[in-house]
Amino acid sequence: MGLLSALLGLVGCDPQHIALLEEGVATEADVRTKFGEPEKIWSAADLAGNPFPGAAAQPGARTLEYNRQPQGQVNYMITIGPDGKMSALRQVLTPQNFALVLPGMPMEQVRKMLGKPMKITPMALKRETHYEWRYSDGPNTPRIFRVEFDSDLRVLRTGSVPDESQPGVNGNVT
Repeated sequence: MGLLSALLGLVGCDPQHIALLEEGVATEADVRTKFGEPEKIWSAADLAGNPFPGAAAQPGARTLEYNRQPQGQVNYMITIGPDGKMSALRQVLTPQNFALVLPGMPMEQVRKMLGKPMKITPMALKRETHYEWRYSDGPNTPRIFRVEFDSDLRVLRTGSVPDESQPGVNGNVT
């Protein structure tokens, strides 16, 4: 329970930390001081094929993934340009980004776009694997975005449903 409280406290500090990081000024050291160690570090070459690479595809850039799953509703991708300065800070779990996940897309590309999911569920009998991300579609609308992959780990379909594990959704109260 203490770990969960600490995690939720960290997520609650994110807006304060973001406000202290200015694009073009903050360094990777500044980012790591505010956010800690990243979940994953992506090179520019890793992200070059993404539908929204932007500054992340600039030669020499690196993108630090700060995952707030499974309890949080955000995943941050913070790009450090070749000059060592922060060039972009994006919260990637948005309906606009989910719309870019298309049938046939490989799982690795989805993973690079959205960050680590909160949950991965193998569906052996269906020969599918489901990835889920928790997100917020507005201030009081917790949801789950699901991507269903075939046995070759290519997108079959996507969808979004209410996050019924959150207080207040469909009458749930904790």
